[in-house]
Amino acid sequence: MKERIIRAVAGTLVLTSILLAIFVNIYWLGLAGFVGLNLLQSSLTKFCPLDFFLEKAGVE
Repeated sequence: MKERIIRAVAGTLVLTSILLAIFVNIYWLGLAGFVGLNLLQSSLTKFCPLDFFLEKAGVE
């Protein structure tokens, strides 16, 4: 369940940052870049900050 939540949050953040970049300011693409780097880092180190917070919140 946690993995589905993590993927949903990451996808939502990327799509939101793209829409904000189109309609507000191009610098919102930095958020999409940050999410992408976090996903890459998570695949290499097996540590995801959102996973940590979901575990603290009691999500299984």
